[in-house]
Amino acid sequence: MKILYNSTGDDMVNYPTKKKLYRSISINQSNRGMSLEEDLNQSNAFYLVHNIANVHKKPTPVQVVQVQYPSRNKAKIIEAYYKKPSTTDYNGVYKSRAIDFEAKETNHATSFALKNIHQHQLDHLKSVQSHGAIAFLIIRFSRYNETYLLFYYQLEEFLSKNTRKSIPREYIVKHGKELPYTHMPPLDYLKVIDEEIQRSSL
Repeated sequence: MKILYNSTGDDMVNYPTKKKLYRSISINQSNRGMSLEEDLNQSNAFYLVHNIANVHKKPTPVQVVQVQYPSRNKAKIIEAYYKKPSTTDYNGVYKSRAIDFEAKETNHATSFALKNIHQHQLDHLKSVQSHGAIAFLIIRFSRYNETYLLFYYQLEEFLSKNTRKSIPREYIVKHGKELPYTHMPPLDYLKVIDEEIQRSSL
């Protein structure tokens, strides 16, 4: 039996058997999201188990340099390097729509530095959006424990009108959608995607 994820106090989901073992906790500042990646991975696991969406984190490519073979049927990697990621953190399918996004955390109080996003990632988001995917960023301001979803077209509009090297927090608060922490899933970002699908279909 493979454990898909073990949440930080919320529940444990065993996949693919879908057997769930719950233990309830109180939600407070000390147990609200150990990290953005962990919260998103648990949310995606919840979506998958409940057949809501299929979204996964893409593994960082690794280049293996040296391998030892201590026995005939065992290999041990002794030297490897992380390659530069070619695209974004997460992609998947929801309601027959492709979704693709990058997730970032910042400790800065007033802005999000654009150096945190590589140009090839911006190019990728622009490309998938042009092919009909829903492309966005999920940004967490760790100081305030606030998480926002900002669609790529909103970021693109900002970049077209500004030459600064960061996005003010005020812009993200005004134009993005805050993702409140919930019991399960921790970050229900698909609620915002539902609103976007409805808006674009009008």
